[in-house]
Amino acid sequence: MVAVNLLYNVGSSDEQVPLTGLAHLLEHLMFTGSEHVASFDQELQAAGGESNAWTSVDSTNYYNVLPAQNLETALWLESDRLQGLTLSDESITTQKSVVIEEFKQRCLNAPYGDLSHLISRLAYTRHPYQWPPIGRTVEDVEAATTNDVRRFHDAHYAVNNAILCISGNVTLERALETVNKWFGDIEPHSISPRAHAEEPKQTVARQLEVQREVPQTIICRAYQMPGRTDSLFPACDVLSDVLSNGKSARFYQNVMLTTGLFTELDASVGGTLDCGLFYVRAKLMPNATVQQAQEAIDNELNRLLREGITQYEVEKCVNKHIATERFENLGYLQQAMRLCLYEQLGDAALINHEENHYRALTPDDIMTAARQLLQPTNCSTLIYSKA
Repeated sequence: MVAVNLLYNVGSSDEQVPLTGLAHLLEHLMFTGSEHVASFDQELQAAGGESNAWTSVDSTNYYNVLPAQNLETALWLESDRLQGLTLSDESITTQKSVVIEEFKQRCLNAPYGDLSHLISRLAYTRHPYQWPPIGRTVEDVEAATTNDVRRFHDAHYAVNNAILCISGNVTLERALETVNKWFGDIEPHSISPRAHAEEPKQTVARQLEVQREVPQTIICRAYQMPGRTDSLFPACDVLSDVLSNGKSARFYQNVMLTTGLFTELDASVGGTLDCGLFYVRAKLMPNATVQQAQEAIDNELNRLLREGITQYEVEKCVNKHIATERFENLGYLQQAMRLCLYEQLGDAALINHEENHYRALTPDDIMTAARQLLQPTNCSTLIYSKA
């Protein structure tokens, strides 16, 4: 088997209000037919393969898995839809309807469906990370015209704005030969460099309270943090693990087990290319008040800032992180996707040596990140209450 992964350097952060949701809409349209292929999935399935895709704020990723002897089929299909995607009025209208229905099901009619919209708008004031990949509103998706979609496609879908990786049971020679056959003569075209508005440093705490028909109250905090390529990112990542990775972590041991206020309490980091967010998210027990929950979280974060963390905690979390990364790199599909992502970060070889940055971390490094991040003035808090 082989995996063919193609990452385009375009995501929802490349959109502008009111034309949001275009990157995700184009992900759908890439499967609706091209110049020589009426149905992408039908041709790939006939070759024994399967495919899928996802859109993030920074990229759009397409992947195919199929028998190694049919590698050329996947490259032919990807090449054809790169050069000759059928962006007809009919296909755009149909896929807009699909995306709008997805928006309604996932974001408007599901419990907590609009949480990501609310916290992003609260945490970002200028950067286009203000909205998730599905779009800012249903109305934005509805308003997109055929010309809007075509212009966005032409501005971002180019051979020189893509990263291709082939992984699995194939020799380098055959991979290069087949890629050159199907992509070698595609002309690059001008791609405008990203010019995102820089998010200013947050200096005042923000809070938003909403009420919805949901089973539990959620508190979601977002602390401004550096982007994925910043030298401080590994320390922020390990800090989230110190707080919440497993039943030996601080949130579970010191808060969950002792207060009886939460059904869930975790911390995580966003992996965005530009300024990111460090999340603390809590689901409250029915008898817990928001004030009690906030105080319990603050007490634990302040204790960490006051007392510091141990070398043992750092080693434990780093070892777990490295083990997870190595395990995820075992499969050829995961290898292909992660190599493309690391290449987007600037160096595909990071897949092999990024763990060295984690091994070098000390308790002082983690505390430096904690003191920078975990300040009340650096926090946007969403109180998502049960109506």
